[in-house]
Amino acid sequence: MAKRPEKKNDDAYRQLKKDLSAGTIGSLYIFHGEEAYLRDYYLDQMKGKLIPPGMESFNYHLLPGKSLTVQKLAETVDALPMMSPRTMLVVNDYDLFKAPEGERTLMAQLLEDLPDYCCLVFVYDTVAYKSDARMKKLAGAIKSRGQVVQFARQAQNDLIDWIGRRFRALGHEIDTADAQYLIFLCGDLMNGLISEIGKIGAYAKNRRVTREDIDAVAIPVIDAVVFQMTEALTRKQFDKAFSVLNDLLRLQQSPIMILAVLGKHLRQLYSARIALETGQGSRWLMDLWGMRSTYPADKLMEVARRHGLDWCKHAMARCAETDLAMKSVSGADAKELLIALMLELSTGGSSC
Repeated sequence: MAKRPEKKNDDAYRQLKKDLSAGTIGSLYIFHGEEAYLRDYYLDQMKGKLIPPGMESFNYHLLPGKSLTVQKLAETVDALPMMSPRTMLVVNDYDLFKAPEGERTLMAQLLEDLPDYCCLVFVYDTVAYKSDARMKKLAGAIKSRGQVVQFARQAQNDLIDWIGRRFRALGHEIDTADAQYLIFLCGDLMNGLISEIGKIGAYAKNRRVTREDIDAVAIPVIDAVVFQMTEALTRKQFDKAFSVLNDLLRLQQSPIMILAVLGKHLRQLYSARIALETGQGSRWLMDLWGMRSTYPADKLMEVARRHGLDWCKHAMARCAETDLAMKSVSGADAKELLIALMLELSTGGSSC
C-alpha cells in the first residue's frame, strides 16, 4: 500500500519520456520534486521538441506564479503559435490549490479547455506541490487533462550509472565504490553533483578518477563533513575531529546546525549498534534511515563495532541535552556548549 504513490510517480515519469520520444507531448503537465536537474533537463527537451529554433520569443512564454492571474494566463494560452504548430507556457511556483476560490474555478475551466496547440507546464521549485482532492473541479481538470510528474531523488544504481556517463563524457572513468563516495561527500542531488563532476574531471590527470582526485577539489556537504568529524571522534583521532569542527565554525556554520547534524549521526550510530546486537546488516540500516547509498551505512556499521550500546545511548542523550541547553538556557553560548560536548564525547571509552 505504501508504495503505490511511488509507482504512480514512476509511471508518470516513464510516460513523459515516451511522449518526448514519440513526439506526442500533451497539453498540461505539473513538474515537482527535489531533483531540479532532471526537471530542467526535461523542460529543455520539451522546449526543443515544441519550439523551432529562433521562434522562442513568439511561442515560448515564461510566467512568474507570484504575480499570475487567471486572466493573464488565459490571454497567453489564447495567443496562437507563429510559424510553429504549438506554443509552450511555463508557470513557475503558482500554488494551484491555494488560490482563492474564484480563481480556482476559473483555472479549472481554463485547464479543461486548453487548446491542442498549447503545452502548459506548472513548475514547482520553491513552492511544494500539494494536491487537494476536496477541490473537485480543479483536481478533476488536472487528472483528466494533465500529467503530474515528480522528479524524485534517484536510486543509488541509477545515480551511479549517471555519474559514470558524465565522467565518460569528460574522458574519464570512475569505479562504483568511488562513485558511492562522491554521492556521500557531495549529496545525491544531480544539480549539486554535476558541477563537482566537472571540477573533478578537469583536475584528474589519469583516465580513472581516484578518491584523492575527489577529495582534492570537491566541496562536501555539511552532512558529510560532520560525519567525518564524528568518525574521527569515535576513532579517537581528536586532533582531526577538532580541526574539522574549527573549520566548520570558521566558515560560520551555525553551532546549532552542526549539533543537529551531529545528533542525527549519533542516532544513526545507535541504530547501527542495535543492528549489530540483533544480527541485522547495512541494508536494514539503509531502510530504517532511507539511505540511498551503501557507503554511509557500511561506515556506520564499522564505527558501531568499536562502541558499546551504552556509549552510543549516552552520546545520543548528551547531544539531545546540549541541544535543549542551546535553545532554552538564557545566555547560553552555543559554540562553547558544542565544544564541551565534543570534549566529553572524546573522553568516553569504546565500551562505555
